[in-house]
Amino acid sequence: MAKLPDFEALAIFAKVVELRSFAATAADLGLSTATVSKAVSRLEERLGARLFNRTSRRIALTDAGRTLALRASQLLVDGELAESEALAQSATPRGLVRLAVPMTFGTKTLAPLLPEFLATYPELSIDLSLSDATVDLIGEGFDAAIRIATLPDSSLLARRLCDMPRHVVASPAYFEKHGRPTHPMHLADHACLGYTYLSTPGVWHFSNAAGETASVRPAGPLRANNGEAVLPALLAGLGIADLPEFICGEALASGELEAVLTDWSQSASGVYLVTPPGGPRPARVEVLLDYLAKRLGRKV
Repeated sequence: MAKLPDFEALAIFAKVVELRSFAATAADLGLSTATVSKAVSRLEERLGARLFNRTSRRIALTDAGRTLALRASQLLVDGELAESEALAQSATPRGLVRLAVPMTFGTKTLAPLLPEFLATYPELSIDLSLSDATVDLIGEGFDAAIRIATLPDSSLLARRLCDMPRHVVASPAYFEKHGRPTHPMHLADHACLGYTYLSTPGVWHFSNAAGETASVRPAGPLRANNGEAVLPALLAGLGIADLPEFICGEALASGELEAVLTDWSQSASGVYLVTPPGGPRPARVEVLLDYLAKRLGRKV
C-alpha cells in the first residue's frame, strides 16, 4: 500500500525555506528546534537526498532542496488556504439544517417563524420533518429536534425553552350531558380520547398540591397519533381529552372547550431544543437554535 506524503514534514521544510532558519521556524510554529530538525531529517531520509547544506552559521538549499522547495511552498500555501476556507465555512451560517418537530406544533407555532429566519440568513436552508414520533437524531441524520415532553435522561443535549401546560378538556355539550369529573378517578366513567405518543399513553397520571396522586386508564372511541386529530371529536362532544396548550389553547379561549380537574396536574412537560452530543455545533445550526430559543421562549 502506498504511503501518504509526509505533509507535516513538507510544511515544516517549506517554512524553513521561507525563514532561512531552523530556530526561526521553530519559534514561528511553536515547536522546538529539535522537532523542526527531525522533520527535515525525516523528509531527507524518505527522499534519499540531502535538502540543506548546513553550517554553524547558515543553511543553503541543495539542488534537491531547490527542486522540492517550490512544490512544498505551494503545498503550504494551499493547506493554509484550505484551512482558512474551512474555518470561514464553519463560522458563516450557510448550508442545510435538518430539523425534526412535532406535527401540530410545527405547523401552528414553528413554521410561521421560519420566513423571518430564512430572510435573515439567505445562505441557509431548512429541511423540516414533521412527525409526532420521536426520531433518532443521530441515526437519521438530524441536526436538531424540538420535543414537547418530560425528557428522559439521555446522551442528547437539551435546552429547555419553556413550560408546556396540559389540560383535561371537553366541550360544554359533553359536560352538560355527562357531568364534570371532579377527581381523576372519575375519568374511568367517561369517554376519553387518547393520544398515542404520550409518554404513558395507556395511563394518565395526576398529582395535586396536597401531594395526592392518581392514575387512570383512559378508554373511549378514538385514539390518534396526532393530538390535533382528536379536536373534531372533542368539539362534537364525543369525549374528554388530555391535550397540550398549543393544541387546545385557542378552543379554550373561545369557549368551545372547557377544562376540568384544574387543581390537578400531570407530569411537568416542557418545550425543548434537542441536539446530538459532540463538539462545537456548526454556525448554521447554532444560529437557528438561538433564533428559536428567543422566539419560542417568548411565544409559546
